[in-house]
Amino acid sequence: MKIILSLSFVLFALSSTSAEVRRYLYCATPDGAQREGKSGAGILVFDIDNGHKFVRRIEIPDMKEGVRGFTGCTATKRLYFGTTNRRMGCFDIESGKVIWNRTYDRGCDRSCITPDGKTIYAPTGWWYRGDDSGFLVIDPRTGDPLKTIKVGSAAHNSIASLKGNYIYLGTTTKLTQLDARTGRILQSIEPVGERGVFPYTVKYDNSHAYVCLGAHIGVDVVDLTAGKVIHRVKAIDPDTGKVIKHRTHGAGMTPDETQLWLSDQDGKRLYTFDMTVMPPKQSGHLDLSIGGHGWVCFSLDGKYGYCHTPDVFDVKTREVIATLKDQDGNPFASSKFIEVHLDEGKVVRISCEFGLGRVPAK
Repeated sequence: MKIILSLSFVLFALSSTSAEVRRYLYCATPDGAQREGKSGAGILVFDIDNGHKFVRRIEIPDMKEGVRGFTGCTATKRLYFGTTNRRMGCFDIESGKVIWNRTYDRGCDRSCITPDGKTIYAPTGWWYRGDDSGFLVIDPRTGDPLKTIKVGSAAHNSIASLKGNYIYLGTTTKLTQLDARTGRILQSIEPVGERGVFPYTVKYDNSHAYVCLGAHIGVDVVDLTAGKVIHRVKAIDPDTGKVIKHRTHGAGMTPDETQLWLSDQDGKRLYTFDMTVMPPKQSGHLDLSIGGHGWVCFSLDGKYGYCHTPDVFDVKTREVIATLKDQDGNPFASSKFIEVHLDEGKVVRISCEFGLGRVPAK
């Protein structure tokens, strides 16, 4: 009887602890790449478990320069923001304070941080075309610059693999894979993405990347093991039956890696693809309330889909189930958002602003 009671108490304690964890969406504003949906300067927090309702605003005046990237790390329990003015700041979630704030001679575009919290890799910016364009390596504790890694022109979007072994960087028409620990370039794959440098997403096992096209709605499917593009997939407009000649700025896969969603910001739509087949097959589209920068990401449990609009989608039904609004009830939009899990004010998990695959290898 004592054993049964003890076991029951443990199970109750575990369920109680789990119930205390709350999920929030931290959104940076103003978005440095779009006009729609701005609301002051700082971070707006929304309660995922309560209909994505507005919770509070965190004023960060330096964000008024326009936020270019927003990344976070569970190990450090902090968020890191980059601005158009080559600034990076470090925000401690638990204390609610900006810990450091630095300006660099080049970028800070959509940066990433290794899962162990030891290294920030900051792209020098899509606007920077110097010979030393690539990565600025930064100490997450202090903001001190450590070194520069020359990669290619117009360094823009970067991803730290969830397994912690690789870093990825997109430059003009090139995708580069680096060793996360040393920063050594392992391979560069080009040409990719038609033209320009646009978002991409990567499977959890680092087998494939999906790079947005610059002249059509679609992606290049990159085999990272073979080091080459193996498919070019383009969306078809259901109204005209033709390929869509807009750039794609936003690609995210559901955490279970079964769906790929692509952003058509000009057409105010998201196009969906079935990833259980190769190449991915178009499966539908979702209409958006506004245009904007273009972006796609998902909640960690895969239930909700987010983009550059105030629209929150139920992934299963593909219906809008909530609209992000600020404290004044105005629709709010940003392409810089991160999911944060808190247990009595303590950080237990932080997501990534990219819609990455999260299926471990079998």
